[in-house]
Amino acid sequence: MNNETMPNFLIKRAFLTPDRIAVYFQDKALTFKELYDYSLNVAGQLQGLGVRKDDFVGVLLKNHLDTVIIFFALQLLGVKSVILNNRLTPSELIWQLEDSTSSLLILEDSFTDIKMVINQQLASLATITKSDLFAKENDSADIKEEISLSDICTIMYTSGTTGHPKGVLQTYGNHWWSATGSALNLGFVESDCWLCSVPLFHISGFSIIMRSIIYGMPIVLHEKFDVQKTIEDISDKKVTIMSVVGTMLTSIVDALTVSGLPEHFRCFLLGGGPAPLPLLEACVKKNLPVFQSYGMTETSSQIVTLSPEYSLSKLGSAGKPLFPSQLRIELDDHTAASPQHAGEIVVKGPNVTAGYLNRPDATKEKIREGWLHTGDIGYVDEEGFLYVLDRRSDLIISGGENIYPAEVESVLLSHPDVTEAGVTGTDAAKWGQVPIAFIVKREGAALTLEEIHQFCLTRLAKYKVPKQFYFAEQLPRNAAKKLLRRHLHELINEK
Repeated sequence: MNNETMPNFLIKRAFLTPDRIAVYFQDKALTFKELYDYSLNVAGQLQGLGVRKDDFVGVLLKNHLDTVIIFFALQLLGVKSVILNNRLTPSELIWQLEDSTSSLLILEDSFTDIKMVINQQLASLATITKSDLFAKENDSADIKEEISLSDICTIMYTSGTTGHPKGVLQTYGNHWWSATGSALNLGFVESDCWLCSVPLFHISGFSIIMRSIIYGMPIVLHEKFDVQKTIEDISDKKVTIMSVVGTMLTSIVDALTVSGLPEHFRCFLLGGGPAPLPLLEACVKKNLPVFQSYGMTETSSQIVTLSPEYSLSKLGSAGKPLFPSQLRIELDDHTAASPQHAGEIVVKGPNVTAGYLNRPDATKEKIREGWLHTGDIGYVDEEGFLYVLDRRSDLIISGGENIYPAEVESVLLSHPDVTEAGVTGTDAAKWGQVPIAFIVKREGAALTLEEIHQFCLTRLAKYKVPKQFYFAEQLPRNAAKKLLRRHLHELINEK
């Protein structure tokens, strides 16, 4: 499959249906032809800056029409986009830019503080704001008319269960098969229109703009989630599908005074962690079709989805693997688990990443004979429906964002007065879960909880900063001295 080629997605789409709407954003609507023309122009400006095929270019942008244009300009040049989460701190961003050997960083005009820090600490990296980029002279761009499905399109960093995050390689083939698998599952109709208010720097958002050009489907792009605007646009813009995480869906359910949405609305695609059962029951009551799904950065969006016809009979299940994909539950001895037996969720398919950037060891460990070992725990029932029990064992999912305790712990442990640290999630009405931390301080140290909180704020994205800190005499560990995060909660009761 490695040398399968296709026409460049945007070029082909602009040729097939030039006059169809590609993106609605605020009061603008752009056709596929206009999207191509704008992207071609920006590709020329990027080339004028010395950007060439196979370069790595960092992108730190918000949900905006400009962002869509820049992403496709990079694809026209055959450049690998390193898509950065704009909620990270400068030090987290610098680590990812260095790790990916990015030659250029494109940022929002409003990110001047971040730009300054990056320029000071990573002088070798060229940075440019989108306004400065759009003001550049335009070379005639050397466009890649054809792509290989094995070429890397995007890199997104996923926090590792140990220390630093890893750059997930997403090929054009991964995005193509993700879009295809989704269409074969949800069906695709001529009148489809997808609302995107999830971040474009997440695979949940990025996959929507890829589906748009592959299907020839308009998307309605929102800068951020706004429940009233969502309900308005579903009605006015004839939105048929919307991607949501649990917190967003809860707001929509609460805001809907009447039962259901307009008849043209087909479904919510729900991701970002297992959904609370009361929420799913409330959706059934209000006549809101919800497709629950399970996926990750490594699978280029959903890989397992539950169709609404099973939403009641299989309440709480993430569903079955999409048409091109496979799933099995593996026991510790690497054999397949029988139905109802919990084990590691292992997946395979053409939408699954080929591996991690510059991490041959991690790639070898996680991907064996094409099967991705997710580290998540679940089981399948007799009919093959997946139930996810635990996301990456200790993973905390807060408002759809992944927080890995090990990453937060390593920051806490970098404080000179902290000798041990343990982080776990606790339930929170608004976000699903939030992190809390337990600390053993150095003997005789006068460390305060407020000090450690401030220390975290400068080193971690705000959503990763623990909402509560507790001092402890010692942390629960097993015989091998491995931290038992699931027992951390018991320390609160001892207080």
